[in-house]
Amino acid sequence: MANWHGQSAAQVLTELESSRERGLSRGEAEARLTRYGPNRLEQTRKKSLPLRLLGQLKDPMILVLLAAAGLSLWAGGGEDWLDAAIILGIVAVNACISLSQEDSAQRALEALRQMSAPQARAIRDGREVRLDAQALVPGDIIRLEAGDLVPADGRILEAAGLETDESALTGESAPVSKEAAGPLPQDTPLAERVNMVAASTVVTRGRCLCVVTATGMDTEVGRIAGLLLEKGESKTPLQKKMGEISATLSFVCLCVCAVMFGVGALQGRDLLGMFLTAVSLAVAAIPEGLPAIVTIVLAMGVGRMAKRRAIVKKLPAVETLGCAGVVCSDKTGTLTQNKMTVTEVWTPQGKGRQEALTIAALCSDAVLTWRGKTPVCTGDPTEAALVEAAARDGLDKAQLEAQYPRKGELPFDSQRKLMTTIHARPGGGFRVLVKGAPDVLAARCRLSPELFRWVNARNEAMADRALRVLGVACRELEFLPRELNSRTLEQELTFVGLIGMMDPPRPEAKRAVEQCFAAGIRPVMITGDHKLTAVAVARELGIYRPGDLAVTGEDLDFLPQSALEEEVERFSVYARVSPEHKMRIVKAWQANEKVVAMTGDGVNDAPALKTADIGCAMGRSGTDVAKGAADMILTDDNFATIVAAVEEGRSIYANIKKAIHYLLSCNIGEILTIFCATALRFPQMPLTPVQLLWLNLVTDSLPALALGVENAEEGIMEQPPRDASASLFAGGFAFRLAWQGVMVGALTLAAWFLGWAVLPQGGPGAANTMAFATLTLSQLFHAFDVRSEKASLFHIGLWSNPSMNKAFLIGLAMQLAVLCLPPLQLVFGTVVLTLPQWGMVLGLALTPVAVCEIVKAVGRSKKRIGSKEPARV
Repeated sequence: MANWHGQSAAQVLTELESSRERGLSRGEAEARLTRYGPNRLEQTRKKSLPLRLLGQLKDPMILVLLAAAGLSLWAGGGEDWLDAAIILGIVAVNACISLSQEDSAQRALEALRQMSAPQARAIRDGREVRLDAQALVPGDIIRLEAGDLVPADGRILEAAGLETDESALTGESAPVSKEAAGPLPQDTPLAERVNMVAASTVVTRGRCLCVVTATGMDTEVGRIAGLLLEKGESKTPLQKKMGEISATLSFVCLCVCAVMFGVGALQGRDLLGMFLTAVSLAVAAIPEGLPAIVTIVLAMGVGRMAKRRAIVKKLPAVETLGCAGVVCSDKTGTLTQNKMTVTEVWTPQGKGRQEALTIAALCSDAVLTWRGKTPVCTGDPTEAALVEAAARDGLDKAQLEAQYPRKGELPFDSQRKLMTTIHARPGGGFRVLVKGAPDVLAARCRLSPELFRWVNARNEAMADRALRVLGVACRELEFLPRELNSRTLEQELTFVGLIGMMDPPRPEAKRAVEQCFAAGIRPVMITGDHKLTAVAVARELGIYRPGDLAVTGEDLDFLPQSALEEEVERFSVYARVSPEHKMRIVKAWQANEKVVAMTGDGVNDAPALKTADIGCAMGRSGTDVAKGAADMILTDDNFATIVAAVEEGRSIYANIKKAIHYLLSCNIGEILTIFCATALRFPQMPLTPVQLLWLNLVTDSLPALALGVENAEEGIMEQPPRDASASLFAGGFAFRLAWQGVMVGALTLAAWFLGWAVLPQGGPGAANTMAFATLTLSQLFHAFDVRSEKASLFHIGLWSNPSMNKAFLIGLAMQLAVLCLPPLQLVFGTVVLTLPQWGMVLGLALTPVAVCEIVKAVGRSKKRIGSKEPARV
């Protein structure tokens, strides 16, 4: 892309072979349109539906589930189709959800295309014509005025009071003054290129004539579109963990089938019976309900987040926030209110505040209306802030104008840096009111040397606090001069005061930042605004702390990515950054193995939103581009909502882990039961194939789902973020699965042995029924143990999760029906148990609850003792 801002207007016209007066000829414009293409953003070709469906089959868990469906049908001789139907239904639901999430980049690009102006005013063959903005080419001369959406990047040739709103592109909180300035340094940041206008920004004031320098994908907004196209979809931490589980279960299931069948063959058992048992166990070992449970738990989390004013576009996004270690936040509109507000009025004598605000309100073009008792202003943001401040002090602009009607004005321009209005006084004569840059204004006022120094010192002090400062002054005249100009009006002024304003922080943002630090999350400000302003806001919010550093985009240009990755933890504020800089910052944190959440609202935020592990767009002030690239939309534009989302994400992950804990520990018990019975040459299998499939239906669905709606545990937001790269089975989780699975399997084998040797009433069928009943009931009771890893079941409350109680009662009723109803006894091969046998079954089934409570109590006791130990020197 050419360095257009670093060249003079004449050089730009020469290089583009264009004329300020005549523009391009029609023939030349058509030739350039063929060469450069239409002035619109490119779009990637969308994959066909069959190809997208085939892409879903790459997931190992999906392949395992499809295999399980086939094995389940085969093991049941084609009659037991329920398991297979459930599995296929789960696969279909997950495929539909995944397909619906694949178009986020396309939606973002479509939103970018919609931001292009549909019409433009260009000069062709010396005449002004109105044409489709897509027909613009480099070299076209176009006119812009207030309210226009800039159709292409351009170099300003002429300008009068021109200001543009570039907040969506650069993050600049206030409209930017533009002028037909001379060449600028080549490394001038985008936000400071005052001699350029950028496509998709808005002209808020004035007018200009400019030459088009770039169209379509060559524009600044086109570069952002290109970054969105380059960035592919990355897997969330949860998806990576599910892939890990899928691979592990695939290996285990193949081993189970092979080992079980091989051992049985070596022992001379019936090969067909052994194969059916191995297949049934493999089906039972696969928690085919896990993907559905994860999906349902995430969906319920999405529903809860919607009530907390956050719309989640991708289900895994909620869980991803749970392990976020860094929140990179835009400043304007996210941490601040995106509304200029007067925060300080200073007058030399400490009085005269109302006079200063009266001058500021009258010497402005903003319009004041009332919404009940709330003043609402429209117009330039700076002037609107002044008029609102006056209204809050009881000075209604309409009443002031009725008292002091305007008779003339000198509009603001960037050369004078002043605006002047002339008002008639009620008793006769005129009052000249002036506002503008304090240093320029003070030089035109009648001030003693000492007072002049005071004014300048106060101006510098307010500017150091990142306030935008305006001076106000007045002059009384009996008669108006013949010529109304700066020389006759803006001299010999009486200085009245200084007014400081800023885009203030959101009231709740400071508390949210504190909660981030308490939760071990590092908040970082990334903004296109000035460094001084950014640091001041960050310091007030608590983001910028002692020892932290602030860096600008210009500094980043000279900092290699490897160096940024090493130093990234030292920087808490980034100012004057470009979209590429934002992506570099996110990637630097990711290189340090941090899960990064990125908030933003502008077009310039879109690439970083997509690059981050989770992108959070602002719902009210956010552009459609940002929303399209994000994973989650905050409908209240509230940084504090992110903290609520983090808590929800942590709770969801904890609940999903509980469901996995329950399913896998129970499945280990099932595998161990059959394997030990085979290896130890039991005279009969403790469980039949049909009992294994029934057990799978009763225990792998409702209890696991009930764990997914468990309430968040105490202190969940006082823990550091979990390591997203750590294995799901790390931190002792695999050991807990193993010993609890061994316990469930051992209790089942004990039940079979007691029924076979100690209480043999009822013959071999009694032993089988006792093992079947013990394994099912112990798993139902074990679901209560898993509700908390450390807290006692009695502390969290037996009745605090109604869903778990319902799931237990339904599972219990289903199992009792199989054990007690004669028709079902015939189908499942169970017999009536005696009271002593039932006593044994219940005692063994309740054992997991007692054992787990004892283990938890010992763990809590060790932790308390450890916390009381004196520090060792």
